[in-house]
Amino acid sequence: MTYQESDYILSPETQDEEVAERSLRPLALDEFVGQGPVKERLSIYIQAADQRKEALDHVLLYGPPGLGKTTLAHIISQELGVSIRVTSGPAIERPGDLAAILTNLAPHDVLFIDEIHRLHRSVEEILYPAMEDFALDIVIGKGPSARSLRLELAPFTLVGATTRAGSLTSPLRDRFGVVMRLEYYSPAELAYIIQRTARILEVQVEEESALELARRSRGTPRVANRLLRRLRDFAQVKADGVISLSVAREGLAMMEVDEMGLDQNDHRLLRALVEKYDGGPVGVETLAAALSEEAQTVEEVYEPFLIQQGFLQRTPRGRMATRLTYQHLNLTPPPDSDQQLALFENDVEEPPNDE
Repeated sequence: MTYQESDYILSPETQDEEVAERSLRPLALDEFVGQGPVKERLSIYIQAADQRKEALDHVLLYGPPGLGKTTLAHIISQELGVSIRVTSGPAIERPGDLAAILTNLAPHDVLFIDEIHRLHRSVEEILYPAMEDFALDIVIGKGPSARSLRLELAPFTLVGATTRAGSLTSPLRDRFGVVMRLEYYSPAELAYIIQRTARILEVQVEEESALELARRSRGTPRVANRLLRRLRDFAQVKADGVISLSVAREGLAMMEVDEMGLDQNDHRLLRALVEKYDGGPVGVETLAAALSEEAQTVEEVYEPFLIQQGFLQRTPRGRMATRLTYQHLNLTPPPDSDQQLALFENDVEEPPNDE
Protein backbone atom coordinates (compact mmCIF):
# COMPACT_ATOMS: atom_id res chain seq x y z
CA MET A 1 0.00 0.00 0.00
CA THR A 2 1.46 3.35 -1.06
CA TYR A 3 1.13 6.23 1.36
CA GLN A 4 -1.41 8.88 0.40
CA GLU A 5 -1.60 12.21 2.25
CA SER A 6 -5.41 12.02 2.41
CA ASP A 7 -5.22 8.61 4.12
CA TYR A 8 -3.11 9.86 7.01
CA ILE A 9 -5.21 12.01 9.29
CA LEU A 10 -2.30 12.92 11.58
CA SER A 11 -0.03 14.06 8.76
CA PRO A 12 1.22 17.62 9.41
CA GLU A 13 1.21 18.32 5.66
CA THR A 14 -1.56 20.40 4.09
CA GLN A 15 -4.44 18.43 2.61
CA ASP A 16 -6.82 19.50 -0.17
CA GLU A 17 -9.80 20.45 1.98
CA GLU A 18 -7.63 22.65 4.21
CA VAL A 19 -6.50 24.80 1.27
CA ALA A 20 -10.07 26.03 0.87
CA GLU A 21 -10.50 26.96 4.55
CA ARG A 22 -8.22 30.00 4.62
CA SER A 23 -10.63 31.71 7.01
CA LEU A 24 -9.25 29.62 9.87
CA ARG A 25 -5.98 31.54 9.73
CA PRO A 26 -5.55 34.52 12.07
CA LEU A 27 -4.83 37.82 10.33
CA ALA A 28 -2.88 39.64 13.05
CA LEU A 29 -0.16 38.87 15.56
CA ASP A 30 -2.56 39.48 18.43
CA GLU A 31 -4.84 36.72 17.09
CA PHE A 32 -2.00 34.25 16.58
CA VAL A 33 -1.92 31.74 19.44
CA GLY A 34 1.36 30.37 20.81
CA GLN A 35 4.96 30.99 19.69
CA GLY A 36 5.30 33.78 22.27
CA PRO A 37 9.01 34.60 21.77
CA VAL A 38 8.62 34.57 17.98
CA LYS A 39 5.61 36.91 18.11
CA GLU A 40 7.32 39.30 20.51
CA ARG A 41 10.41 39.67 18.36
CA LEU A 42 8.45 39.91 15.12
CA SER A 43 6.24 42.63 16.59
CA ILE A 44 9.29 44.74 17.49
CA TYR A 45 10.96 44.26 14.10
CA ILE A 46 7.74 45.07 12.20
CA GLN A 47 7.05 48.22 14.24
CA ALA A 48 10.63 49.43 13.82
CA ALA A 49 10.58 48.88 10.05
CA ASP A 50 7.20 50.60 9.80
CA GLN A 51 8.39 53.63 11.78
CA ARG A 52 11.49 53.98 9.60
CA LYS A 53 9.41 53.51 6.43
CA GLU A 54 11.78 50.73 5.37
CA ALA A 55 11.31 47.17 4.18
CA LEU A 56 11.46 44.60 6.95
CA ASP A 57 14.68 42.59 6.98
CA HIS A 58 14.46 39.16 5.33
CA VAL A 59 12.89 36.52 7.58
CA LEU A 60 13.56 32.77 7.72
CA LEU A 61 10.96 30.65 9.54
CA TYR A 62 11.84 27.02 10.16
CA GLY A 63 10.46 24.12 12.13
CA PRO A 64 8.19 21.08 11.73
CA PRO A 65 5.26 21.34 9.30
CA GLY A 66 1.87 22.55 10.45
CA LEU A 67 3.03 25.06 13.07
CA GLY A 68 2.08 28.29 11.28
CA LYS A 69 4.98 29.40 9.06
CA THR A 70 2.70 30.28 6.14
CA THR A 71 0.23 31.98 8.47
CA LEU A 72 3.00 34.11 9.98
CA ALA A 73 4.14 35.16 6.49
CA HIS A 74 0.65 36.44 5.70
CA ILE A 75 0.45 38.16 9.11
CA ILE A 76 3.74 39.96 8.42
CA SER A 77 2.32 41.40 5.20
CA GLN A 78 -0.91 42.38 6.99
CA GLU A 79 0.95 44.08 9.83
CA LEU A 80 3.14 45.98 7.37
CA GLY A 81 0.14 46.93 5.23
CA VAL A 82 1.71 45.59 2.02
CA SER A 83 0.93 42.93 -0.54
CA ILE A 84 2.30 39.37 -0.41
CA ARG A 85 3.38 37.20 -3.33
CA VAL A 86 3.31 33.48 -2.52
CA THR A 87 5.32 30.79 -4.26
CA SER A 88 7.42 27.74 -3.39
CA GLY A 89 10.91 26.46 -4.07
CA PRO A 90 9.90 23.65 -6.47
CA ALA A 91 7.60 26.00 -8.42
CA ILE A 92 10.48 28.30 -9.45
CA GLU A 93 12.19 26.19 -12.08
CA ARG A 94 14.29 28.79 -13.93
CA PRO A 95 16.11 32.01 -12.98
CA GLY A 96 13.79 33.88 -15.33
CA ASP A 97 10.77 32.79 -13.27
CA LEU A 98 12.23 34.37 -10.16
CA ALA A 99 13.31 37.47 -12.05
CA ALA A 100 9.75 37.97 -13.28
CA ILE A 101 8.42 37.74 -9.72
CA LEU A 102 11.01 40.11 -8.26
CA THR A 103 10.59 42.81 -10.91
CA ASN A 104 6.83 42.90 -10.28
CA LEU A 105 7.10 43.53 -6.53
CA ALA A 106 6.03 46.94 -5.26
CA PRO A 107 8.16 48.76 -2.62
CA HIS A 108 8.20 46.96 0.74
CA ASP A 109 6.14 44.01 -0.57
CA VAL A 110 6.57 40.55 0.96
CA LEU A 111 7.73 37.61 -1.16
CA PHE A 112 6.97 34.32 0.57
CA ILE A 113 8.84 31.23 -0.65
CA ASP A 114 7.69 28.00 0.97
CA GLU A 115 10.06 25.01 0.98
CA ILE A 116 12.87 27.43 0.20
CA HIS A 117 15.42 24.65 0.75
CA ARG A 118 14.25 23.11 -2.55
CA LEU A 119 15.26 26.08 -4.70
CA HIS A 120 17.40 25.16 -7.68
CA ARG A 121 20.99 26.31 -7.28
CA SER A 122 20.88 28.57 -10.37
CA VAL A 123 17.71 30.21 -9.04
CA GLU A 124 19.23 30.62 -5.59
CA GLU A 125 22.19 32.53 -6.99
CA ILE A 126 19.80 35.10 -8.47
CA LEU A 127 18.53 35.73 -4.95
CA TYR A 128 21.91 36.73 -3.51
CA PRO A 129 22.19 40.22 -5.08
CA ALA A 130 18.41 40.65 -4.85
CA MET A 131 18.45 40.12 -1.07
CA GLU A 132 21.60 42.15 -0.39
CA ASP A 133 21.48 45.00 -2.90
CA PHE A 134 17.90 44.84 -4.23
CA ALA A 135 19.30 44.31 -7.71
CA LEU A 136 19.22 41.68 -10.44
CA ASP A 137 22.37 40.76 -12.38
CA ILE A 138 21.35 39.52 -15.83
CA VAL A 139 23.70 38.24 -18.51
CA ILE A 140 22.61 39.14 -22.05
CA GLY A 141 23.96 37.17 -24.97
CA LYS A 142 26.50 34.36 -25.09
CA GLY A 143 30.19 33.98 -25.73
CA PRO A 144 32.49 36.98 -26.31
CA SER A 145 29.56 39.29 -26.97
CA ALA A 146 27.88 38.53 -23.64
CA ARG A 147 27.43 41.47 -21.29
CA SER A 148 26.11 41.88 -17.78
CA LEU A 149 23.16 44.12 -16.98
CA ARG A 150 22.08 45.18 -13.48
CA LEU A 151 18.39 45.92 -12.83
CA GLU A 152 17.38 47.83 -9.73
CA LEU A 153 14.56 46.27 -7.66
CA ALA A 154 12.12 47.83 -5.25
CA PRO A 155 13.08 47.12 -1.61
CA PHE A 156 11.20 43.99 -0.53
CA THR A 157 11.07 41.46 2.29
CA LEU A 158 11.76 37.81 1.55
CA VAL A 159 10.08 35.42 3.98
CA GLY A 160 11.39 31.89 3.57
CA ALA A 161 9.85 28.83 5.20
CA THR A 162 11.46 25.43 5.54
CA THR A 163 11.23 22.26 7.55
CA ARG A 164 14.92 21.59 6.89
CA ALA A 165 17.00 24.59 7.86
CA GLY A 166 20.13 22.46 7.65
CA SER A 167 19.48 21.86 3.94
CA LEU A 168 19.86 25.57 3.13
CA THR A 169 23.22 26.59 1.75
CA SER A 170 25.29 28.85 4.00
CA PRO A 171 25.31 31.81 1.55
CA LEU A 172 21.50 31.82 1.46
CA ARG A 173 20.98 31.24 5.18
CA ASP A 174 23.43 34.00 6.12
CA ARG A 175 21.49 36.59 4.10
CA PHE A 176 18.45 36.36 6.37
CA GLY A 177 18.54 39.03 9.05
CA VAL A 178 15.79 37.38 11.12
CA VAL A 179 15.93 33.62 11.72
CA MET A 180 13.25 32.04 13.91
CA ARG A 181 12.35 28.49 14.86
CA LEU A 182 8.72 27.54 15.53
CA GLU A 183 8.16 25.07 18.37
CA TYR A 184 5.41 22.54 19.03
CA TYR A 185 2.35 23.86 20.89
CA SER A 186 1.23 23.00 24.42
CA PRO A 187 -2.16 21.29 24.98
CA ALA A 188 -3.54 24.51 26.52
CA GLU A 189 -2.56 26.53 23.42
CA LEU A 190 -4.02 23.90 21.11
CA ALA A 191 -7.27 23.81 23.13
CA TYR A 192 -7.60 27.58 22.64
CA ILE A 193 -6.98 27.17 18.89
CA ILE A 194 -9.60 24.39 18.74
CA GLN A 195 -12.18 26.58 20.47
CA ARG A 196 -11.44 29.43 18.06
CA THR A 197 -11.77 27.12 15.04
CA ALA A 198 -14.99 25.68 16.46
CA ARG A 199 -16.50 29.17 16.62
CA ILE A 200 -15.56 29.80 12.99
CA LEU A 201 -16.99 26.42 11.91
CA GLU A 202 -20.08 27.01 14.09
CA VAL A 203 -19.71 23.78 16.03
CA GLN A 204 -20.09 23.49 19.81
CA VAL A 205 -17.09 21.98 21.59
CA GLU A 206 -17.05 21.49 25.35
CA GLU A 207 -13.95 22.65 27.22
CA GLU A 208 -12.97 19.15 28.37
CA SER A 209 -13.32 17.70 24.87
CA ALA A 210 -11.20 20.53 23.41
CA LEU A 211 -8.41 19.68 25.86
CA GLU A 212 -8.75 15.96 25.12
CA LEU A 213 -8.47 16.68 21.42
CA ALA A 214 -5.49 18.97 22.02
CA ARG A 215 -3.59 16.25 23.88
CA ARG A 216 -3.88 13.95 20.85
CA SER A 217 -2.91 16.51 18.20
CA ARG A 218 0.88 16.03 18.27
CA GLY A 219 1.45 19.64 19.31
CA THR A 220 0.41 20.77 15.81
CA PRO A 221 -2.46 23.19 15.07
CA ARG A 222 -2.99 21.77 11.59
CA VAL A 223 -3.55 18.30 13.04
CA ALA A 224 -5.84 19.72 15.75
CA ASN A 225 -8.03 21.52 13.20
CA ARG A 226 -8.18 18.41 11.02
CA LEU A 227 -9.29 16.22 13.91
CA LEU A 228 -11.88 18.82 14.88
CA ARG A 229 -13.37 18.74 11.38
CA ARG A 230 -13.64 14.94 11.52
CA LEU A 231 -15.21 15.10 14.99
CA ARG A 232 -17.68 17.66 13.67
CA ASP A 233 -18.79 15.08 11.09
CA PHE A 234 -18.95 12.36 13.74
CA ALA A 235 -20.99 14.49 16.14
CA GLN A 236 -23.36 15.54 13.37
CA VAL A 237 -24.15 11.95 12.36
CA LYS A 238 -23.76 10.00 15.60
CA ALA A 239 -24.67 12.60 18.25
CA ASP A 240 -26.62 15.85 18.53
CA GLY A 241 -23.91 17.95 16.89
CA VAL A 242 -22.23 18.84 20.19
CA ILE A 243 -18.69 17.52 20.71
CA SER A 244 -18.80 16.42 24.33
CA LEU A 245 -15.98 14.53 26.06
CA SER A 246 -17.65 11.17 25.44
CA VAL A 247 -18.33 12.04 21.79
CA ALA A 248 -14.71 13.20 21.34
CA ARG A 249 -13.33 9.98 22.83
CA GLU A 250 -15.69 7.82 20.79
CA GLY A 251 -14.87 9.67 17.58
CA LEU A 252 -11.12 9.56 18.17
CA ALA A 253 -11.38 5.84 18.93
CA MET A 254 -13.18 5.36 15.61
CA MET A 255 -10.33 7.24 13.88
CA GLU A 256 -7.87 5.02 15.81
CA VAL A 257 -6.08 7.96 17.42
CA ASP A 258 -4.98 6.91 20.90
CA GLU A 259 -4.34 9.00 24.02
CA MET A 260 -0.72 9.67 22.99
CA GLY A 261 -1.67 10.92 19.53
CA LEU A 262 -0.57 7.73 17.76
CA ASP A 263 -2.74 6.31 14.99
CA GLN A 264 -2.94 2.93 13.29
CA ASN A 265 0.09 3.65 11.08
CA ASP A 266 2.24 4.45 14.10
CA HIS A 267 1.06 1.29 15.84
CA ARG A 268 1.79 -0.73 12.71
CA LEU A 269 5.35 0.54 12.62
CA LEU A 270 5.99 -0.03 16.32
CA ARG A 271 4.45 -3.52 16.30
CA ALA A 272 6.44 -4.50 13.22
CA LEU A 273 9.62 -3.33 14.93
CA VAL A 274 8.83 -5.20 18.14
CA GLU A 275 7.15 -8.36 16.88
CA LYS A 276 9.05 -9.00 13.63
CA TYR A 277 12.50 -7.72 14.56
CA ASP A 278 12.62 -8.15 18.35
CA GLY A 279 12.78 -4.39 18.88
CA GLY A 280 15.66 -3.84 16.44
CA PRO A 281 18.07 -2.63 15.37
CA VAL A 282 16.62 -2.85 11.86
CA GLY A 283 17.36 -0.76 8.78
CA VAL A 284 14.79 1.71 7.49
CA GLU A 285 14.58 -0.02 4.10
CA THR A 286 13.77 -3.34 5.75
CA LEU A 287 11.25 -1.72 8.08
CA ALA A 288 9.60 0.10 5.16
CA ALA A 289 9.34 -3.16 3.20
CA ALA A 290 7.66 -4.85 6.17
CA LEU A 291 5.08 -2.03 6.21
CA SER A 292 4.65 -1.97 2.39
CA GLU A 293 5.65 1.69 2.50
CA GLU A 294 8.44 3.75 0.98
CA ALA A 295 11.50 4.43 3.12
CA GLN A 296 11.03 8.19 2.60
CA THR A 297 7.49 7.95 3.97
CA VAL A 298 8.73 6.14 7.07
CA GLU A 299 11.46 8.72 7.66
CA GLU A 300 9.50 11.89 6.94
CA VAL A 301 5.96 11.02 8.04
CA TYR A 302 6.04 8.36 10.76
CA GLU A 303 9.40 8.63 12.50
CA PRO A 304 9.75 12.32 13.57
CA PHE A 305 6.91 12.24 16.12
CA LEU A 306 7.81 8.76 17.37
CA ILE A 307 11.41 9.81 17.93
CA GLN A 308 10.39 13.07 19.58
CA GLN A 309 8.06 11.24 21.99
CA GLY A 310 10.68 8.61 22.84
CA PHE A 311 9.06 5.60 21.15
CA LEU A 312 11.83 5.11 18.62
CA GLN A 313 15.59 5.46 18.59
CA ARG A 314 17.59 5.96 15.41
CA THR A 315 21.07 4.44 15.54
CA PRO A 316 23.80 3.76 12.94
CA ARG A 317 22.69 0.11 12.90
CA GLY A 318 19.03 0.92 12.36
CA ARG A 319 15.84 1.69 14.26
CA MET A 320 15.28 0.40 17.78
CA ALA A 321 12.21 0.32 20.00
CA THR A 322 12.51 1.90 23.45
CA ARG A 323 11.08 0.67 26.74
CA LEU A 324 8.27 3.22 26.34
CA THR A 325 7.18 1.42 23.16
CA TYR A 326 6.72 -1.85 25.03
CA GLN A 327 4.83 -0.10 27.81
CA HIS A 328 2.51 1.67 25.37
CA LEU A 329 1.76 -1.57 23.49
CA ASN A 330 1.29 -3.47 26.78
CA LEU A 331 4.15 -5.81 25.91
CA THR A 332 6.98 -7.11 28.08
CA PRO A 333 10.37 -5.78 26.94
CA PRO A 334 13.17 -8.32 26.48
CA PRO A 335 15.55 -8.56 29.45
CA ASP A 336 18.48 -7.13 27.52
CA SER A 337 16.63 -4.19 25.91
CA ASP A 338 18.26 -1.57 28.16
CA GLN A 339 21.72 -3.01 27.55
CA GLN A 340 21.12 -2.98 23.80
CA LEU A 341 20.08 0.67 23.82
CA ALA A 342 23.00 1.59 26.07
CA LEU A 343 25.41 0.30 23.43
CA PHE A 344 24.31 3.10 21.10
CA GLU A 345 23.94 5.98 23.56
CA ASN A 346 27.09 7.71 22.30
CA ASP A 347 26.65 6.81 18.64
CA VAL A 348 25.98 9.43 16.02
CA GLU A 349 22.41 9.43 14.73
CA GLU A 350 21.97 7.86 11.32
CA PRO A 351 21.47 10.60 8.72
CA PRO A 352 18.06 10.68 6.98
CA ASN A 353 17.77 9.06 3.60
CA ASP A 354 16.83 11.95 1.31
CA GLU A 355 17.12 9.98 -1.89
